[in-house]
Amino acid sequence: MKTDSFRGRDFLTLLDWSKEEVETVLDVALDLKRRYAIGERHDHILPAKTLFMIFYNQSLRTRNSFEAGMTQLGGHAHYLDPSKIYTPALPGKEVAYSTERVSDVARVLSRMGDAISIRCYGDPVDWVYGGAHEMIRNFAYWADIPVLNMECDKYHPFQALADILTVKEKLGTFKGVKFVMSWAYSPSVHKPRAVPQSAIIAAAMMGMEVVLAHPKGMELDDEVLDACRNYANRYGGSFEISHDMREAFQGAHVVYPKAWCATPIFKPPVGEDDHQKTQEIFDANKDWICDAEKMKLIDPEGIYMHCLPADRSYEVTDEVIDGPRSVVFDEAENRLHVQKAVMSLVMR
Repeated sequence: MKTDSFRGRDFLTLLDWSKEEVETVLDVALDLKRRYAIGERHDHILPAKTLFMIFYNQSLRTRNSFEAGMTQLGGHAHYLDPSKIYTPALPGKEVAYSTERVSDVARVLSRMGDAISIRCYGDPVDWVYGGAHEMIRNFAYWADIPVLNMECDKYHPFQALADILTVKEKLGTFKGVKFVMSWAYSPSVHKPRAVPQSAIIAAAMMGMEVVLAHPKGMELDDEVLDACRNYANRYGGSFEISHDMREAFQGAHVVYPKAWCATPIFKPPVGEDDHQKTQEIFDANKDWICDAEKMKLIDPEGIYMHCLPADRSYEVTDEVIDGPRSVVFDEAENRLHVQKAVMSLVMR
């Protein structure tokens, strides 16, 4: 397809992009990865381009993969800590001499650089589900340059791209691949839904046999589930929900056990703003852990995935995450390559 159609586009969720466009991103990522592996420079792609990165939340992989990616493409990434600038805020959330309206920040940065990337979820939006995504959408509305979602409370599209790129590299195909996105226990209940929601969207879009496994009380967004069913029907895969981790793991080619928050943690109308109820749901399901016993249930060539950081000894045992079937560090590296691909396409 014509790559000119990507120029100037926002990347907020995979739902905004077609399967063909996502496949093009994967092809570009693989090409850039191979060229980099043989020492070929590609700092001519985005020379002197500037990416502004606004982090409301902490980061290791996301910050460093974007900064390294921009450097390798010939540009520069500016790190912006909202607590050290006038914090971007939506109308009604402003505090005098402390915040600055998103519309103003977006238009100012548009005059100075070439893209804006944002990470925001949880506490910065008081656990109002969708609040962070609304803010990122507002940035995109006002900015004249691409806006990139580095993770919000609904979606983490770059992680999803890295996930499916890893599946493609390790298994060679998406057809017939049983992809299990499973909840796993963590002592922290403050876990956004963005990773599992984007992972199942991407897997369903690629036509995989997708299973979402979680205890009752850990349900994901109905909009996301509907999108997965539609993709499964359209692209020849399947989508189902299981409440039994062991059953879901049977014959799986990919297992992706990760904690996400229970619905009651959110404020109404989505949740109940009830941390005690949330904690009770978590504590009732401490046996949802990925260990060697459960890994025996998956396909002999199956792989273990996680976006990292993993809560070791809770979500997963050391034996699994450090074992031969774990691809978590390849997955983490692929964040760099898919992000370079998207930036190369939209920031030219």
